[in-house]
Amino acid sequence: MRLSILDLAPIRPGETPADSFAASVTLAQRAEQCGYLRVWYAEHHNMATIASSAPSVLVAHVAAHTRTIRLGAGGVMLPNHAPLTVAEQFGTLESLHPGRIDLGLGRAPGSDQVTLRALRRSASSADTFPDDVLELQGYLSGESRVQGVDATPGRGTNVPLYILGSSSYGARLAAVLGLPYAHASHFSPEVLQEAVAAYRSGFQSSRQLAQPYVIAGCNVVAADTHEDAEEQFHDARRRRVVSMLGRGRRIDDEEADALLTSPAGVRVQQMLAYSAVGTPAEVARYLEAFVVHAAADEVITAHQSPTAAQRVHSVELLAAAAGLTGSAPGTGAR
Repeated sequence: MRLSILDLAPIRPGETPADSFAASVTLAQRAEQCGYLRVWYAEHHNMATIASSAPSVLVAHVAAHTRTIRLGAGGVMLPNHAPLTVAEQFGTLESLHPGRIDLGLGRAPGSDQVTLRALRRSASSADTFPDDVLELQGYLSGESRVQGVDATPGRGTNVPLYILGSSSYGARLAAVLGLPYAHASHFSPEVLQEAVAAYRSGFQSSRQLAQPYVIAGCNVVAADTHEDAEEQFHDARRRRVVSMLGRGRRIDDEEADALLTSPAGVRVQQMLAYSAVGTPAEVARYLEAFVVHAAADEVITAHQSPTAAQRVHSVELLAAAAGLTGSAPGTGAR
């Protein structure tokens, strides 16, 4: 299996963003040693439990503390930014760490409607997403679509682009543009197979990619025993329901469990439908079946264990069970 990691950069109660960043460095270093292909960080805003609001800055920090593993955004929410600015940021990263940088692109705000306005983004910003992707691609390839404007750094770096999506829209766009497609099935499982089928059937080859390439997200909790893994995953379900339904209140475990059984809580739990939980062998078997189910070329794993140490252990256990070699990463999709 080709395995990668989506680091959600969590901030646990009593911890700081600095603690989260230190944990991200440790996780990436161990992932590199274990043979994972890449680690990505997603852009979120106004979320007290997530530290990855500026993925390009986080990538720079982690890249300075690793040597070979690919790092990138999974993704940058492009309508929040000017394509030129993104090209300059990731052109800088590629110039500093050649051959190691990915740029995944999404069109969601990465937060709620109030925060969207604070970002100076309008509700119609996503309407220009396809054109913005092409403009960004032009800056990075050195074939700018804006006369007289080039990205420096960025021009000619050809940072590989990935289209992220949780619906068929992103899949169809990735197919038309001939780009790799990453489906957010770790939190939006409903249309995974439909979206991947649309992508593969409509794919048109491009300068970046000759054949379709699918990355599918899956939650993972690997532990030494099945019981420990289930306990950790239950904690993950609690954290998810509190973050989405708690309205900023402090909620104890008993109240969180009550929320989980509510109709809204059940819907939140359904977001975690694709989750590999158990011993290393159980998790590896689940992911082998998931690759077939999703028609995926690569699985990007979101390790949901509560603590940084448990997440690193989950990463190590899965690598051993999946037979990762620890060699330098590389895929047909870069």
